[in-house]
Amino acid sequence: MTPSDGYLLDNRQREAGERFDAFATLFDPTTFRHIEALGIEPGWRCWEVGAGGTSVVSWLAGKVGPAGRVVATDIDTSRLAPAGRPPVEIRVHDVGAQEPPGEGFDLVHARLVLVHVPGRDRALRSMIEALRPGGWLLIEDADPALQPLTCPDESGPEQRLANRLRQGFRGLLAERGADLGYGRRLPRLLREAGLHEVEADGFFPMTSPACTALEAATVRQIRDRLIDAGLATAEEIEQHLANVEAGDMDLTTAPMISAWGRKA
Repeated sequence: MTPSDGYLLDNRQREAGERFDAFATLFDPTTFRHIEALGIEPGWRCWEVGAGGTSVVSWLAGKVGPAGRVVATDIDTSRLAPAGRPPVEIRVHDVGAQEPPGEGFDLVHARLVLVHVPGRDRALRSMIEALRPGGWLLIEDADPALQPLTCPDESGPEQRLANRLRQGFRGLLAERGADLGYGRRLPRLLREAGLHEVEADGFFPMTSPACTALEAATVRQIRDRLIDAGLATAEEIEQHLANVEAGDMDLTTAPMISAWGRKA
C-alpha cells in the first residue's frame, strides 16, 4: 500500500471494516497455521507489515507474550488502535518507501499487501533486511490473474454480471499499480533474494458467507469508481448487490499464495 490518493480501497471507508472482518474469517486460519509451523514462541520479535485490522496483530501478541514484541505498521493505522498495548507497537509506515521500523526480527509477515505496493521490490528487500539471521519471512498475497472470476461456474446472467464487475475491479487495481500476477512469483522472488528453505502453497476459498460478505463490501466500496470509469451503471451494480444478497451464487476470492523462507 502507498499513501497516494490513488489507492483504491481506503481503510477509512465504512466498508473497509467489513472487508477486514471477511479477510480474517477467510484467511486467518491459513496464516496462523503457517506461523505456528515456523515455530513462533514467547519472546519472538515480529513485524506485521500493512496490518490493516487487528486480528493477526492480536494473535501474534498472544503468542509472543510480554517478553516479545510485535511492531504493526500501515500507512493508515486508524483501525489498529484497539491492539495498541504492550507487546504491540503501532507505527505509521510505508513499506515501499521507508526504512524498516527496526531490525533483528524473528518473523516478518505481510498479507495481501505487496500486490498493491508500487515499490514492492524495495519493500521485499526492506523486510528481509529487518530479519535476524535465521529469521523467517512469510509473504501471503493474492494472485487475481491466476483465477480472475467471481463466479467460476458462469451459469447464467447473474454470474456473467458478477464476472464483468470483477474484471472492471481488476482493471482499476492495475491502473493504480497493482501486480495482479504477483502471488505466483513469490517462491522465486524469495529464492532470488537469498532466502533458504523456501516453500509455498495456495488457498482458494469458494462459496462461504465470508466470500459473500467480502464481495458485497468490495463492490459497495468501489461503486463510484466503477461508474466513473464507465465500467458499470448504477443499475447494474444495484442488481449485482441484490443478486449477492439473494445467496444463490457461488462466489470466490482470488487465490492467496503463501510463501516463506529463512534468512541465512
